[in-house]
Amino acid sequence: MTEADRRFMRLAIALGQRGLGRVWPNPAVGCVLVREGRILGRGWTQPGGRPHAEVMALRNCDARGATAYVSLEPCAHHGQTPPCADALIKAGVARVVTALTDPDPRVAGRGHAMLRGAGIEVVERVETEAAARANAGFLLRVTQGRPFVTLKLALTLDGRIATASGQSRWITGPEARRMVHALRARHDAVLVGAGTARADDPDLQVRGLGVTHQPVRVVAARGLGVDAGGRLGASAREIPVWLLHGPDAPEDARARWRDRGAGLIGADFGADGLHVAGMLRALADRGITRVFCEGGGTLAAQLLRAGMVDAVMVFSAGKFIGSEGLAGIGDLALRELADAASFELVETRAVGSDILHHWRSRRAL
Repeated sequence: MTEADRRFMRLAIALGQRGLGRVWPNPAVGCVLVREGRILGRGWTQPGGRPHAEVMALRNCDARGATAYVSLEPCAHHGQTPPCADALIKAGVARVVTALTDPDPRVAGRGHAMLRGAGIEVVERVETEAAARANAGFLLRVTQGRPFVTLKLALTLDGRIATASGQSRWITGPEARRMVHALRARHDAVLVGAGTARADDPDLQVRGLGVTHQPVRVVAARGLGVDAGGRLGASAREIPVWLLHGPDAPEDARARWRDRGAGLIGADFGADGLHVAGMLRALADRGITRVFCEGGGTLAAQLLRAGMVDAVMVFSAGKFIGSEGLAGIGDLALRELADAASFELVETRAVGSDILHHWRSRRAL
């Protein structure tokens, strides 16, 4: 491993991240082909998960004798496309450098073995930590059966998300709201609770950025007590809307949402609310790898209590509402400070007149 290996791998990881929110259930992989220090080709996983990064990098490129930098082990199985390991072999690359072994049982070292069996030098575990963070959603889905969860909060300085009357538009400024749209675009699904859906009637779409894809809109609504005639229902045939509901959801409410074109997903709801692990497993079973949770306080507390928040994006506005306002996080039922969910700071920066705090769970991959 050389410094050049690390540098080109960082480029491959950055290229792969262009696919976040667009390639699920596949990983967002990047590939760079280099010979004698010169980049011959670059590629990343395309929308829908195909073509894969290696195939894109190899297009219109003579890669004989080159080194391929790939942010995840090249696939070794025949699916809708031939194995990428085979494509690299046929292209005549001399060396393959990877960041991670693919935990998918269909690959899991077989791609590396195919390459070595063809006489290609393979170097593993280059910039592993950065690659694991970039593809944490895919890794969690394969290894733990759940997606990566980002919790977004837009708060006043005293931790409130709305006035006592429920008014919340707008706590943060236009620059912060634009960034939220960009964050939505990098996730497979946007999640809210029924209370937020009723109070705000959001459409949860990505707007103003010129993107051509939209995340799945997901609402956790035990009794489906959300108006199917609202903004989500109005666009459900064009952009997917999934509703997580309990077994006691009325049949007429189910019918109204089905008529709108929404998908209904049965989920477990106990006395204290949603069964978070089951909800996330249901989303993962449908291919979701990254979830962006936008509220409200009850759902955020449920995710935190379950220990299933992987990142927190807090937009702090220079406002005070007071104790009569609605708290950003619901009851966590904590007895000891040691039991509090713990996060480490990744970044702090100004976004217009607001401040963004990006936190990462200490349960790092």
